[in-house]
Amino acid sequence: MTGVTIDHMVSLVLLITVLTVSMVAYSQIIGVAFSYQQNHQVSMKAAELANALLLSPGDPIDWGSSNRTPLAFGLQDSEAGGYSLDAFSLSRLLSPKALVYYYKTGLWYSNNSLGGGGTLLVPMTNAINYTTAANLLGVNGSYAFRLTVTPTLNVSISEVNLNPLRLKVETRGLGLVVRGATLNYFLYYAIPQGGQYPSFQTFSGTSQTNSTGSTMLEFPSVDGSQYAYSMMVYAHLGGLSGVGYHSRESLTDNKIVPFIEDFANRVVLLAHSWDVQNFPPPVAALHFNATFMSLSENFELREVPLISSSGFDNSGIVNYGEGYPYARVQIPTQSAGILIVAYRWGSSLGIVMMPWGISSLGFTTTFGGNLGGTDWVATELRQVTVNRISYQVNVAVWSIKGYQPWRYNL
Repeated sequence: MTGVTIDHMVSLVLLITVLTVSMVAYSQIIGVAFSYQQNHQVSMKAAELANALLLSPGDPIDWGSSNRTPLAFGLQDSEAGGYSLDAFSLSRLLSPKALVYYYKTGLWYSNNSLGGGGTLLVPMTNAINYTTAANLLGVNGSYAFRLTVTPTLNVSISEVNLNPLRLKVETRGLGLVVRGATLNYFLYYAIPQGGQYPSFQTFSGTSQTNSTGSTMLEFPSVDGSQYAYSMMVYAHLGGLSGVGYHSRESLTDNKIVPFIEDFANRVVLLAHSWDVQNFPPPVAALHFNATFMSLSENFELREVPLISSSGFDNSGIVNYGEGYPYARVQIPTQSAGILIVAYRWGSSLGIVMMPWGISSLGFTTTFGGNLGGTDWVATELRQVTVNRISYQVNVAVWSIKGYQPWRYNL
């Protein structure tokens, strides 16, 4: 009897062990199935969000060029349709970069600047933050997303020689050099004139990239070591187009910082750099000459006279005044273009640019949640245009509910 009892006990232990192992394995299978189902749902949500972001202009359809918060969120260019995005809606998205404070207005600004002479600073009161966008898209509390908009063609410009000025232009697309691309280039050169404020000298032309995806541009009459300049190059090949820029801003530090004040009325503040981040301002006169270049459909830049506003007199000379912004100018058109400001401070010359619509200078956009620590991310890649400039969009989506295995343990 004792032996039979022991056999029963051994059998029972083995049965319990087998059942336990089976239950653990079954629990793991169930967990994997739930995880797969959740990941599939995230992938479906990524495609849905990509369509919502890229194929709808939102409501109202012109919210990007207004000061209003949209009632429905979307980035499509309503006039172009399809996979074309609105350059001004992208400009209003809150940047993940550090904010900039302007002492005279007492406001913080979203910093979409790329540097190198190109700035894009939007007041927080006009910037659309991620929480607002997620609520309008109906995903807040369930899914998170991150939007990245980058140029498809990268155009880089580097100095080879300063006097006379010689620049190297290189084009690349998706990691490969771009041979035979047509280049439209524009050089704006700040030079002193009889008065206190500088004038512009302009050089433009066309070229083509060679077998290495590069070309040399020479300007025999330009001394880049003495005066400030800005170069813009638009490249296009086989339906793709890109833009690059390079500036030799100043012989010293940049003294003018453009801030967008009003999207609807197209007003830009030209601030004294000493008022940024609340530095004590010296009494100094800045003399400037500002112009706006509109980008045409065939990638030509056409000058459009600026509209004067408060703090800007007809002579183009503005003395720095305590308690007031440096100057205000009004962009003359809603069309995409570039605000170019050449200035003189003492014996120094400088130049700074601001894109009116991010595509004019090939600015990138990053907007959304933080990907850190995320287990599963679904992505959607789309090719789009922004004012005829080619961009690639990456929409990354993940669940913020998280997979919790304890819910499925049996």
